[in-house]
Amino acid sequence: MNALERSWYQKFGWSWLLLPLSLLFWLLSALRRQAFRLGLKTQQRLRVPVVVVGNISVGGTGKTPVTLRLCELLQAHGWRPGIISRGYGVKLRAPRLVQPEDSPAECGDEPVLLARRSGCPVVIYPDRVKGGEFLLSNSVCDVIICDDGLQHYALKRDLEIILIDASRGLGNGLLLPAGPLREGAWRLAQAEIVLTNGVLSQGQPQPDVQQDWRLAGTVSGSFYLQPGEPVPLVRSEAALDRAVPVQLISGIGNPRRFVTTVQNSGFQVAGSVWFADHHPFTADELASMPTPLLMTEKDAVKCQAFAKPGWFYLPVQAVLPADVENFILERLRKTH
Repeated sequence: MNALERSWYQKFGWSWLLLPLSLLFWLLSALRRQAFRLGLKTQQRLRVPVVVVGNISVGGTGKTPVTLRLCELLQAHGWRPGIISRGYGVKLRAPRLVQPEDSPAECGDEPVLLARRSGCPVVIYPDRVKGGEFLLSNSVCDVIICDDGLQHYALKRDLEIILIDASRGLGNGLLLPAGPLREGAWRLAQAEIVLTNGVLSQGQPQPDVQQDWRLAGTVSGSFYLQPGEPVPLVRSEAALDRAVPVQLISGIGNPRRFVTTVQNSGFQVAGSVWFADHHPFTADELASMPTPLLMTEKDAVKCQAFAKPGWFYLPVQAVLPADVENFILERLRKTH
């Protein structure tokens, strides 16, 4: 976390000095939303239901694990989901269907992970409408999950799921760049589902963060990330010994949560090195890292090509409340 991000989560952080820029950000985003409301900009509906998974703050909130869980849930009930994603950091001239064997450098780390884990078609393109149309034209799909497209209002959606990091909340409550918010807390009341990402502690999620959030009209609750057994990047390697302290590396939005997950899984942490979210790892910068080295699955897809013995990743599974999953299924039945 850099100095600006740290300030967002401090009571009297220096980022308040950026408030004039936040007011400009608010004005531009408000004018854009108003243009959609007045019909000056049009929303386009695709021919299948669309579920948007997103957040109103920057940083990691668990969107990828939740998207994977939604795919698993829908597949178990006879749906054929597809995923559309921006493809962070990737330059695209046209929509692209991501294959499990594709390079994260060409398609983005999260889309490649989604393609490998979900078994669903994944399309990347910044324009979510065109991405969705391409997905429907090039795959068999009867419901679309839009990963991180909450503010992409050009795409008409049937269900919105907003995720909040329970440990960090909404920070100082200010819009970018003075705070971590893309939209104000008022936006939570417009979504059908608001979930806080609780921390797994002795097999149970912590209670919801107590904040003055207006959640009227929404289904709210907590979800948590259930870790699995560490997986070696060199497949022939033996299992990771829990008695041996591990070195952590991470290039995700909230690395502190990764530390907590690892510790709650029974491992001792010998040290940790954090990189920026979506960091493109190279063999040289990891060559001198002590082993065993433990990373997230999102980081592992970028390190697989030059993996060494002693490197592992920790897979996680999002566990959603049963009433939330039932709500999603019922809502989609009504829109189908």
